[in-house]
Amino acid sequence: MKTIWGKLLTIGLLSSASHVLANNEVLPSDKLTNEALTLESCHVGEIRASVKCGKLQVPENYQEPTGEKLLVNFVVLPAIDNSEYKAPLMFLAGGPGQAAVELATGLNRVFREVRKTRDIILVDQRGTGETNPLSCEFEDEQGVYDTTLQDFKASDVTECINQFTGNLSQFNSENAIRDFDAVRAALGHEKLNIYGGSYGTRAGLVYMRMFPQSLESVVLDSVGPIEVPIGLFGQSGARAFNLLLENCKNSDSCNTAFPNLADEFQQVKARLAKAPVELDIMHPRLGTPITFKLDEAKFTNNLRMQLYSVSGRSLVPLVINQAYLGNYQPLIGLMASTEGEQMVYTGLLFNIVCNEDMPKVTEQMLAADAENNFDGGMSHFAFNAICPLFPKYTPSENFYEPVTANIPTLILSGELDPVTPPSNGDYSNKTLPNSHHIVVKNAAHTVAMSTCANKIVNEFLTKKDPKALDESCLDEIPDEKFMTSVNGIQ
Repeated sequence: MKTIWGKLLTIGLLSSASHVLANNEVLPSDKLTNEALTLESCHVGEIRASVKCGKLQVPENYQEPTGEKLLVNFVVLPAIDNSEYKAPLMFLAGGPGQAAVELATGLNRVFREVRKTRDIILVDQRGTGETNPLSCEFEDEQGVYDTTLQDFKASDVTECINQFTGNLSQFNSENAIRDFDAVRAALGHEKLNIYGGSYGTRAGLVYMRMFPQSLESVVLDSVGPIEVPIGLFGQSGARAFNLLLENCKNSDSCNTAFPNLADEFQQVKARLAKAPVELDIMHPRLGTPITFKLDEAKFTNNLRMQLYSVSGRSLVPLVINQAYLGNYQPLIGLMASTEGEQMVYTGLLFNIVCNEDMPKVTEQMLAADAENNFDGGMSHFAFNAICPLFPKYTPSENFYEPVTANIPTLILSGELDPVTPPSNGDYSNKTLPNSHHIVVKNAAHTVAMSTCANKIVNEFLTKKDPKALDESCLDEIPDEKFMTSVNGIQ
C-alpha cells in the first residue's frame, strides 16, 4: 500500500500432511476443510518446501456472532521434525499494521531453530495482508522524494478512509486477539507459545489478559506496554540518537572522520528549517527526472528510521556529514533502499493508535516529549493531523490495566532502540510475576530479529524458565561500527 500516510511516517503445526487435534491425535490430510476453516498445502515467499495456508471465518463483531463475517488469513510453517509434538509458536506482528504472512521468509530464517521441532503460526491481523486489509490506492508513487509535510492534505486521508470496507470500530487490538485465539482453537491446539515484537508485544499482553489459559509461554521483544501510549517517540528517538553520537565519539575511526558530528547535525537542521532544499535528480528506481524536496522534518524522520537497526545506524554519521557538506545523495540512497516497500498497513495503524493510545496522551505529555535535541515534536505531526479524521471507538474498561498473568515470560530490549527503550520493558517486568528482562547493549529494535537472542528464545520455549537461560552469546555482540566514507570504509 502506498499512501500519503506512509510519507508522513517516513518524515520504528501442521506437518505437510497432517492435522493436529487437541488430544494430539494426528490425521492425514492434504487439505482440511470444514464450515469455518480451510487449510491446504501451498508455497509462500522464498520458502522452498510447501507449508499450510489457511482461512478461518470469524465474526467481524464478536458481540454479533451471526452478523458480518471476516476471513482471517494465516500460514503454518510445519515443524521439520514433528515426531514429538510440541506446542507451536505463534508470531504476533508489529506496527500496528504489519501482515505476519508477508514476513514468512524472514521469520523462517530467524526462527529456524524453533521450527526444527515446533510449528510456527503466522496470522494476518484483521486489517492487514489478506485479512480485509485497510488499504487504498494513490496514483503518486514518487511522493517520498518530492513531497514534504507542507503538502499534507486532509482530503487525501478522508478519501482513503472512505475506501475501507468493514466496520472500523471492530478492527481493534482485542478483536485481533479473539481472531488469533480462534485460529489456535480451529487448529486443535490446547496451548500456544507466542512471540510478539514491537506492537506485537502489546498484542501479546492483551492476549495474556484475555486468554491466559491458552498460553504456555510468552516472549515480548521491544515492549510497547499498556502503560505507555504508542506515539510519543520524541524522547526515545533522542535517547537513541544521543547514544549514537556517544558511540561515534568513542570510536576512533568515527570520531576521526566526524569530530563535530553533533554540531553538524544541528547546523543541517537549522539550514533546512530556514530554507528547504530542492534538487533536480533522476528517480532512483524509475530513472525519470524529478524534483527532490527536503526540509527539516523529512531529514530527521528519515534518520529516525535508520535508528531502528544497527546496520541503519552505521550509516547515520556519514549521511549527516555529507548533508552538512551539501551532498544529499547518501540520504537519497537510504530513502531509495526502502522506497516502495510495504512496511505497515497504515489504515490499521492509525485506526488502532488513534483510538487506543492517543486518547491517553495529554498536552503536558506531548510538550514533555517534544523537549529533545533530535526532532522536537515532529514525530507527533502524523498522529495530530490524521487522528481527528478517523472514526472513534473505545476499548474495554480493563484494557489499560497492567497485565499480571502468571505465565513464563521472556522480555527482550535493545539498549539502542529509538521507539521501545528498555524502560518500556521494565513496566511489564514489574507487573508480570514470572518474567525476566534482558537488555542487550549493542542491539536496537526487535532484538531477536538480528542477534543470537533467537537462540535464547528457542531455549526458553523448551525450559519455560526465563531466569535459567544461557545469555552468554549476547556479550559477544560487537560495539557499534560506523561507515566513514562514501566508498564504504568503516
